Amino acid sequence: QVQLVESGGGSVQAGGSLRLSCTASGSIFRLTAMGWYRQAPGKQREVVAVITSGGSTNYADYVKGRFTISGDNAKNTVALQMNSLKPEDTAVYYCNAEELIRGSWWGQGTQVTVSS
Repeated sequence: QVQLVESGGGSVQAGGSLRLSCTASGSIFRLTAMGWYRQAPGKQREVVAVITSGGSTNYADYVKGRFTISGDNAKNTVALQMNSLKPEDTAVYYCNAEELIRGSWWGQGTQVTVSS
């Protein structure tokens, strides 16, 4: 089993910043990527940003230029720096880890609320 623990969510006014962090622990074979997804009330979960073990990053169009994902392979951690937050960024943010052979693991989620 792999456990993902997120931290850093909270409430902020529009234009503000938050930083999310996630650490993977447990019986980890090999992580090929880690990332962040989010789910707003009444909506499906959507990808925010992903970083591969090789350091490649991908961002959803709606966060490009505002969010930055970073990772540390040695520590099995991933972080998401969120700047210029908008009310539409309000959601529960989930950490995801892709493990070779065993597939996806998910964190419990952390709430991000952006007020106008």
